[in-house]
Amino acid sequence: MRADATVTTTRTALFVSPHLDDVAFSCAGTLAALKARGWSVVLATVFTRSVVNPKGFALACQTDKGLAPEVDYMALRRDEDAAFAATPGIEADEVHWLDLEEAPHRGYDSPAALFGPVLATDQIWREVAVRVGAIAEAVDPNVVFAPQALGNHVDHRQAVRAVVSLGRPAVWYRDLPYATRAPEEAPPPGLPSGLVKLAVPVTDHLPAKIAGCCRYATQLPFQFGGVERVGQTLTAFAADEAARAGMPDHAECFLADPAVAGALRGA
Repeated sequence: MRADATVTTTRTALFVSPHLDDVAFSCAGTLAALKARGWSVVLATVFTRSVVNPKGFALACQTDKGLAPEVDYMALRRDEDAAFAATPGIEADEVHWLDLEEAPHRGYDSPAALFGPVLATDQIWREVAVRVGAIAEAVDPNVVFAPQALGNHVDHRQAVRAVVSLGRPAVWYRDLPYATRAPEEAPPPGLPSGLVKLAVPVTDHLPAKIAGCCRYATQLPFQFGGVERVGQTLTAFAADEAARAGMPDHAECFLADPAVAGALRGA
């Protein structure tokens, strides 16, 4: 190497999303902030598998959103996710769909069951750990982002268990829109001990976040009451998060491994 040659080291953030929208709704402002600082961002969504001829509650999860039974619901949602990842200001460097079945296809047969106890027979977290772990080995992230499981959805809790099992320092995001409905709710048991609070300023990146979130057209009426409410909901919540953290403007808040929190503050 010549004496005047320079070496560029790109930092990488791996964002783990249980479903095809969780990272977007919860922490796309931070994703965009890191991207603007030159980070490589990798998005891995866990429960993305298409299931032929869904029945019962699994079918109701798409028909109650106005989608006919013959529609491949997850294919439509993957298309929405690809559009999010390509949104200006987001522009994920890699997008991975881990092709595992959502909870309604694993024996959770009602809305109450989705937010109830994890079934003893449901050991999906082990395969989640294998697949997320393989991506982490390939991209060697400086930071892993994963959900806190606010709201207690079983898929989010299984994602938490999987990421914890990997033993990598992580930053745990507040699950939206659940946190907008219960902002003081504490995460369920399962996160590592010794985490510290971290707030990331996102004011400059809210337009990209909102634009990206609006790509998930199938989810917006159910989750926000319509596309026209997405921007106002996310902006107001980010302002409240900043206020809770003692900051001006808008922020996204996390629980973080102390070493990773320090790295992000200096990013």
